[in-house]
Amino acid sequence: MTLPPWLRLLLWPASVIYGDLARLRARLYSQGTLKTKRLNTPVISVGNLTVGGTGKTPMVIWLAERFLALGKRVAILTRGYKGADGTSDEIELMKFRLQDRVMFGVGPDRYETGRQLESKGVDIFLLDDGFQHLPLFRDVNILLMDASQPLGRESMLPAGRLREPVSAMDRADLLVITRLEASPATLATIEKLQDYPVFSAVTRLLGFRRLGAGIQLLSANEIGPGPFYAFCGIGNPKAFFHDLKTWNVPVAQTSEFPDHHHYDQRDAAELELSARANNVQAFVTTEKDAQNLNGLPFSEFPVFISVIEMELPQQDAFFGFIRDRLAARSSVV
Repeated sequence: MTLPPWLRLLLWPASVIYGDLARLRARLYSQGTLKTKRLNTPVISVGNLTVGGTGKTPMVIWLAERFLALGKRVAILTRGYKGADGTSDEIELMKFRLQDRVMFGVGPDRYETGRQLESKGVDIFLLDDGFQHLPLFRDVNILLMDASQPLGRESMLPAGRLREPVSAMDRADLLVITRLEASPATLATIEKLQDYPVFSAVTRLLGFRRLGAGIQLLSANEIGPGPFYAFCGIGNPKAFFHDLKTWNVPVAQTSEFPDHHHYDQRDAAELELSARANNVQAFVTTEKDAQNLNGLPFSEFPVFISVIEMELPQQDAFFGFIRDRLAARSSVV
């Protein structure tokens, strides 16, 4: 979220009130005035402190894959933000990647949704975007922080991107610094926080899919030499454009849309008009955007979807920490 200085100043009083209310809410839960409900099955929460993308969906997918590899029955609890009919672009992305190997519980009351799924048999719940969902107890609280978007001078909503004060980090069991490739110096700074186990993560390109052409993965060489037109409607579009540069994908033009943007025929026409003017060979976008492009024809230029995964250099230590935390109350490990 980038607002002009005059607007940030105008919104500053509202941010102060928002921050005070967020602190009060967290305090009421920690004191027990507001009640936290606990499922019978262990819950791992994945969340962040800001609006916008920090890699929550790739982390949920990463965790699901690891527990599935152990033969565990996994369910994902999510609100389905900016979705409809029990789904959203992020849910559809997770379903596409995980297929029918996991169960999904969608709705604002994650406790009741979780109870319904428990009757079907679940070994582990993954709570998507759950750091602020205090009504539900979690056994492991994972906090993601984006190295490309430092929080040093960030303001609370609505003037800035913070959903909670930085002091809310105290609720985390461990920190994961995502997109470390964008700012390697960040890890050294965060590691000074001795109260937190800190892990790093980078975004790894698996390949590209062509929109409307199935699930076959293509290499960067197979999609052609470019140049490409990159567009996206995600929380951190600049991170996607930076990734393309890192992956040596030549980009001649970029366009940003609002997060969770649902594309229509006018968007496609305007994109193709701009593509012709910039002499590009094809479009490239994200997996999340692909869920909002289904059925939309691009008549002149192919659209390639970048397929990524989260990579943790210390993945054994990271997963070992999570399993140790779960071992205190469950045989899931």
